[in-house]
Amino acid sequence: MTQGEVMSVFQDAILVALKLAAPMLIVSIAIGLVVAVFQAATQIHEQTLTFVPKVLAISLLLLLTGSWMMATLTDLIHRLFAIMAGL
Repeated sequence: MTQGEVMSVFQDAILVALKLAAPMLIVSIAIGLVVAVFQAATQIHEQTLTFVPKVLAISLLLLLTGSWMMATLTDLIHRLFAIMAGL
């Protein structure tokens, strides 16, 4: 296995990790921003106020995109096993 092939495997793994994490991070940041604006407008500074909406949104997002995430991760694993079998 050449250095280029190893770098290609690492690049694929990092891209898959970013693809899987990006939707959850974007939703979490967006909800945090909305709640922060709400807290600044109403002067309610409760720390747990951001927790519940984020947990609900991430749970809903996982229900909606969980099968896509699993298919993406399974595809990467199959490619890795094919590469290992070729060695």
